[in-house]
Amino acid sequence: MPPEMKRMARLWEREVGGLPPRHFANAVMASKDFVQCLSIQKRLRKHRGCVNTISFNADGRLLLSGADDRTVVLWNWLEAAPTFSFHSGHSNNVLHAQFMPFSDDRSIVSCAADGEVRHSQIREGGHVTIDKLVELDFAVHRLAVEPGSPYTFYCCCEDSSVWLFDLRGKDAVELFKCRATDHFTADDIELFAIELDPRKPCCFAVAGSDEYVRIYDTRKICVDGSSSSGHPTEHFCPPHLIGENKDGITGLAYSQTSELLATYSHDNIYLFSREHGLHFNNIEVDERLLMDETGSSPLCRDKLPIPKAFKGHTNQHTIKGVNFLGPNCDYVTSGSDCGRIFIWRKKDGELIRVMNGDKHIVNCVEQHPSGIVVASSGIDDDIKIWEPGEGENPSIATDDGVKEDMWLSSSSDSDGFIYNDGFDYLMEVDDIYGNGDEHSSEEGEEDSSSEEDDDGDNSAEEDDDGNNSAEEGGVDGENSAEDVSDG
Repeated sequence: MPPEMKRMARLWEREVGGLPPRHFANAVMASKDFVQCLSIQKRLRKHRGCVNTISFNADGRLLLSGADDRTVVLWNWLEAAPTFSFHSGHSNNVLHAQFMPFSDDRSIVSCAADGEVRHSQIREGGHVTIDKLVELDFAVHRLAVEPGSPYTFYCCCEDSSVWLFDLRGKDAVELFKCRATDHFTADDIELFAIELDPRKPCCFAVAGSDEYVRIYDTRKICVDGSSSSGHPTEHFCPPHLIGENKDGITGLAYSQTSELLATYSHDNIYLFSREHGLHFNNIEVDERLLMDETGSSPLCRDKLPIPKAFKGHTNQHTIKGVNFLGPNCDYVTSGSDCGRIFIWRKKDGELIRVMNGDKHIVNCVEQHPSGIVVASSGIDDDIKIWEPGEGENPSIATDDGVKEDMWLSSSSDSDGFIYNDGFDYLMEVDDIYGNGDEHSSEEGEEDSSSEEDDDGDNSAEEDDDGNNSAEEGGVDGENSAEDVSDG
């Protein structure tokens, strides 16, 4: 039956009461047609630097963002207007920020390149109090908030540490250091990603500078007052990367059914489920992996099922995330070094959409919790809101083989798209990403060069010294008084 007839049949079924409205809406949101109708409907402009983190609140009404300018902004994305903004208290780029559940969207946790984790509370009258929960020597890239808890969350750090926080007592506990003990080494793993399993929040995945995704169970981690060496309950890795330990993993994402996405630097995105686990396949990673006669290839590679791969993007220059799209995690999406957003169908790995999302690099792609709305951000200082309908037309076709304008070519095994070997878009991260000072003025100074946005419109910006300007539609009162406590 043609797709049009199928849609009409489901519409008729809904109208006569045979299909619940929620099921109908989910079926529509999961359709390929709707994904291909996404276009840029709004641009959110206030930040003065790369936007490193975006996330919706629980009901999808607000969007939270953090950037190199060290500010945190709450957006009414429907109106494309900031409702509240404040200086985070961080001294370097804000890398991740999250609303805490059941806090009326007034409790926010953040981490940054300065090695700090901070808790911000928006008080009545627009005052913000900020507590520094921990200060480490290396960048803290990612937070993981426990579902349904307004107090508990985790973070991972470049020094290999994983921390647990409880806001009730402002306690910070180092759970363990993640070390590469699988090759008779004790090297610390720089951690870039941490995600909680939505079906089993006591378990979480971490990944970083080596080839393994490690799964931990908090019930099996013993903390005795000193740093405990956590023992993973499972490892995931594509068979061909075992023992390579080359470039590492920059992002993780869990589906509703505990499938796990991992985006590898200089490689593809892979989808892991239980049967891909090394422990599940009776392979002990904490012992030296058996090698073949030449000593060059682990024998265990032949024992492991091959995970589904999603090909086409490049992930070399920045710490990129990866995500699912659709009400049932029907699609996989990621940004790319070429400034595009890639969308694949999960069930077969087919690349179905490529969209222009940034002048340089797209790092974040986030879906609305209930609607067909997608937000993206990257090196540009704005946030794009994508919805079905007429708008900016950033789409690039993917069904005609080689596309010169997207720098893609068919792979040699004809099972996806890869970048040409001659791809010359390489650039140094420092040239485009900066160190936090190139995109924002020092605290206490005004950045007069950013008074006008790309369209030449004047916008009221707040100083980077922590002064909060009152936004229309935001919290009443002047947000200039900030109580910052360093704990």
